[in-house]
Amino acid sequence: MSSEPSRGDAPRAPFQNPVAGFGVTFKAMFRKRLTEQYPEEKKHTAPRFHGRHQLNRHPDGLEKCIGCELCAWACPADAIYVEGADNTDEERYSPGERYGRVYQINYLRCILCGLCVEACPTRALTMTNEYELADASRESLIYTKEQLLAGLEDRMVDTPHAIYPGMTEQDYYRGLVTEAAPGTERQVALSKGEQHASGPAARATDEEVEA
Repeated sequence: MSSEPSRGDAPRAPFQNPVAGFGVTFKAMFRKRLTEQYPEEKKHTAPRFHGRHQLNRHPDGLEKCIGCELCAWACPADAIYVEGADNTDEERYSPGERYGRVYQINYLRCILCGLCVEACPTRALTMTNEYELADASRESLIYTKEQLLAGLEDRMVDTPHAIYPGMTEQDYYRGLVTEAAPGTERQVALSKGEQHASGPAARATDEEVEA
């Protein structure tokens, strides 16, 4: 048998070791750079990107969420908490019988899978293209209903307010309501603790009553 070492075991010359070590580096020098200048240059997301959630409204401003909690049941990460409540004629948030009084999404748990969107029967929950969710505080990553609710557009009135006169809940889902009825005014949100005014004006009134 030959005592000569195989080619794989042949020792390399000292000058070859640095060249072999930087081989990957030298190859990358002549390739197109993949570095993105974030956050100065933000990447464009796909139209169906799974980003931050949004609670949608009807064209007149009423909320689409009916507080059914199907999104919370569908969530595999247990990241959604919903607490429903009944609408009244004096305080209405959605066209139906119930609405989502409390709505929270814990983005420390959320995996942005979109199963909650598929489970929603009223298309109240969708996902936006916003992906910058990082934060230094754990509490700030638990989004509340006020943070998730879509902003008001033209011809909308903020909730709570009365349903469009002559329309039913089914008419809302058929798309027959396109704007708030003329003269629609925002109702007093009693169930959310706004029945007791706060601030300097309210304190001054209380002092006058006590005097």
